Amino acid sequence: MADLLSVPLKKPSEVDLVKPLSNLISSTYSTADKPEDYSEQISELNKLRNTAVWRAFEKYESSLEVIYGYYDQLHALEAKIPPNDVQIPFKWKDAFNKGSLFGGRISLTLFSLSYEKVCVLFNIAALQSAVAATQSIESDEGLKLAAKLFQQASGIFTHLKNSVISAIQVEPTPDLSPETLSALASIMLAQAQEIFVYKAIRDRMKDGIIAKLCSQCEDYYADALKLTQKETVRHIWEKEWLPTIAGKQAAMHGLAEYYQSMTCKVNRAVGEEIARLQNSLELLKAGQSKSGRNMFQEYVNRVERGLVEAKKENDFIYHDRVPEVKFLAAIPKAALAKPISLPTQLSSNFKDLFQDLVPMPVHQAMAAYDVRKNELITREINELRTATYLLNGVLASLNLPAALEDTLGEEVPMSLVEKSQTICDLGGIRRLDAMITELPDLLQRNMEILNEAERMLNEEKASDDQLREQFRERWSRTSSDKLAENFRINASKYRELINNAISADKIIKEKYEKNKNGMMILSQGIDAMKAALPKCGNQGGSSNTPACQRLRQLMEEVETLKAERDSIECELKSPTTDIKETFLNSLSNEGSINEALISTESLGRSYGSLQQQVKESINKQQELLSKIQETNSEFTMERTGSGGLEAKREAVLKELATAHDAYKELQTNLNDGTKFYNDLTQMLVVFQNKISDFCFARKTEKEELLKDMTQDLSRGSAGTTPTPPSHHNTVYC
Repeated sequence: MADLLSVPLKKPSEVDLVKPLSNLISSTYSTADKPEDYSEQISELNKLRNTAVWRAFEKYESSLEVIYGYYDQLHALEAKIPPNDVQIPFKWKDAFNKGSLFGGRISLTLFSLSYEKVCVLFNIAALQSAVAATQSIESDEGLKLAAKLFQQASGIFTHLKNSVISAIQVEPTPDLSPETLSALASIMLAQAQEIFVYKAIRDRMKDGIIAKLCSQCEDYYADALKLTQKETVRHIWEKEWLPTIAGKQAAMHGLAEYYQSMTCKVNRAVGEEIARLQNSLELLKAGQSKSGRNMFQEYVNRVERGLVEAKKENDFIYHDRVPEVKFLAAIPKAALAKPISLPTQLSSNFKDLFQDLVPMPVHQAMAAYDVRKNELITREINELRTATYLLNGVLASLNLPAALEDTLGEEVPMSLVEKSQTICDLGGIRRLDAMITELPDLLQRNMEILNEAERMLNEEKASDDQLREQFRERWSRTSSDKLAENFRINASKYRELINNAISADKIIKEKYEKNKNGMMILSQGIDAMKAALPKCGNQGGSSNTPACQRLRQLMEEVETLKAERDSIECELKSPTTDIKETFLNSLSNEGSINEALISTESLGRSYGSLQQQVKESINKQQELLSKIQETNSEFTMERTGSGGLEAKREAVLKELATAHDAYKELQTNLNDGTKFYNDLTQMLVVFQNKISDFCFARKTEKEELLKDMTQDLSRGSAGTTPTPPSHHNTVYC
């Protein structure tokens, strides 16, 4: 090939994707009732990376498809997981820095999938340039492939120039600086245009067209030379790059003049032909001088022969005046080479390993929807339960419905028998004892996990602080305080949840102790209740008075109301609309998701009627309680008592009724509390795993940085500043 430049590749470091990605996907997508297992896909991704990032160093066309596939997978995965939450130390070395005899190269390590994607994309463009540079200019296939790859590489470098800083959000290595990438994009574009020049020559296109192509190519190389000679980047290039680019610029200008002279020859403009041939010869030789190579020697020979012939013809036949170069008309330009924009997919047969994972915007919208839904359900259920607790409390204070059944003052009221049986069926007070006893163990387990997570964070921070103090400005990595900020915020939130749970547990224990005696009697059955209830003989009154009958009717309405509430609560907890498809369609059709609007409308459709039923139930209770209290006053006046025994018996009946309600409330609270602790354990285990991955990644990064610093120290003092190579200082014009 005609001295085409290829970009060196960035060298990666080996990393293990399996454990960190498994933890991340599990924490992001898995729930207790919907576990997600992507271990096989993650293992495949790990193998794909190991193949792709090293296969790129085998500079064959077949290597491109492999690295294309890895990039496409990164691109797809980046949209489905938080890219900056990946606790994997991706380390890539600068492509142009060769290090020294003692090793060590400029490198950057980041815990970011976006950074990995940027580096892989850089290597794709570099590999494209390498494959393009090895193509034969003697075949159409080689020329077409080379032109395509150079234009693709130019497009990728242009894309990176505009996106690197926002993608990695730190200062990049020199090869990824916008100035470097801009220069590389320009070089690739110039070389693509050069390929079109060769193709036009091979296809024997008209001389005027070839001249225009060469003129544009000279223009592209002029841009490339200007960008590569910028003070910020001129020192990073391979030593032959600047001479080659400068030589190509002059040579392409020379070729443009040569082919334009051929059109002059056809038009018998001999004077202009000679002027252009003279200028062409001067430029071609300048190209050889600047590049240090005998590039385009064949054209030098052609121009020399053509110049001799043209001068001879002019001297003997035309006697045409030869104009000065500065008076020659500028050669028009024809740009065939253009940067090819980065496509959404590079691989020809890409299949997403994680196709079942929804895009991150959809996942975030679904999570927000679940929060809204759970808040709505919890709010409505709490309103129902609070109303029911109030209803039970009022009835217990009135000794209803037991007072309706206890007209003789000797037997246990049937309502209490039923309540006792209910409690026995639920396991009695022993069941509550067991659940209350479990709470401290569940609490302790969660506290231990959280304490260990915080210990790891503190240990990592202490190590980082100690090394930062030791090495000061040379310890250049991001501080632990900044990187672990979100971890510590979440740890504080978990700590607050645990403290709130401790307070809630205390309230449960107090309620348990307050009602323990009544719950114990109910748990022992009818004989224990008979023994606990004072006998007071016939209390007088009739069970068939109007007030008594109305109260019984009202008690039936109370039971109906409670049954309706159980049904409403069951419906509130039942699975409803699958919102995923709605969010996916919104993202596909509109490019974004208005989560608040979609969620509000969906929840309104799914739960609106149930919310209305909750309101109606609470309003109905208010009317019912008013009637019960009014009717109970009449009922109490109809009864004749037997003094203190009646009051004592009624007090025990109220105590047992209250104990039953307390048992049901405690059972609900304990079930909720146990579920809370178990769910929190899962969340804390995931949280601890994330921190473990973070600390391991930071430890790996620390060891790599210490290794590099040790190698730097082993080289000894720098002494006097070495003289830069001459190609760093030469300015080409």
